[in-house]
Amino acid sequence: MQDENVFSAKTVDEAIEEGLKALNITLDEAEIVIIEEGKKKLFGAVKAQVMIKKKQSDARRAADFIDGLLNILKITAVSEIISDDSEISIDIKATNSAKVIGKHGDVLDAIQCLAGAVANTGRDEYKKVLVDCENYRKQREETLVKLAEKLAAKAVEKGRKLNLEPMSPYERRIIHSALANNTEVKTVSEGKEPVRYIAVIPNNAKPYDKGLHYGERRTDDRREHRGGKFDRRGGDRRERRPSSGGGAKRGKREIYFGTFLGNSGAKGEE
Repeated sequence: MQDENVFSAKTVDEAIEEGLKALNITLDEAEIVIIEEGKKKLFGAVKAQVMIKKKQSDARRAADFIDGLLNILKITAVSEIISDDSEISIDIKATNSAKVIGKHGDVLDAIQCLAGAVANTGRDEYKKVLVDCENYRKQREETLVKLAEKLAAKAVEKGRKLNLEPMSPYERRIIHSALANNTEVKTVSEGKEPVRYIAVIPNNAKPYDKGLHYGERRTDDRREHRGGKFDRRGGDRRERRPSSGGGAKRGKREIYFGTFLGNSGAKGEE
């Protein structure tokens, strides 16, 4: 039984023309594979054969790729094309959306990046591809906007620069946009990918302020500061003396329980 997409004629050009008419598509819309170029033989001739299929749209290629990827990852889900105009929008519906989204959308971002590469294969101009899963992007955007406003107020209150955790370029743009019209702070991106992050800097921050990481707890008590002269119990290490047994050699350094060693247990030094 001959494949319905295989067309035969005396020449390749005639076979292509016949196939385009049968499928009601133009040459630009067709994917063509030449099976047999056709040739004359001593007795008779071998007809030319071509396989013609309508090209998949960029969005369809991307959606099919996503379905195949999710199948490899053993995630029960299906992709749906929402739009295929100036940009491609694809939504993933899954029985377990957390597996598709990942932590702060890292898995979803990776899927979007790969789908964008597939959709733009062979294109001269890049076409933007957005991949979402059960409205996660909108919910995440609302969360980030609220976070930006909260951090701006906190930075102004403390007079300190606040550094956020590393974010994707997409999420950093949301933070920048949310605080673009704030007259009390400015935002800058610092660090290198993949650990590039946003710093929220109030107008009253000191020039040499290296900033605090968001959520980091610190104390103004220098006795707990690394390299300070006090231990955690408030004692001055220079004045510590053994409570008994004065047989220690002069100049020999001794360590006692309670002495602050390095960074162990210090808050906010992660």
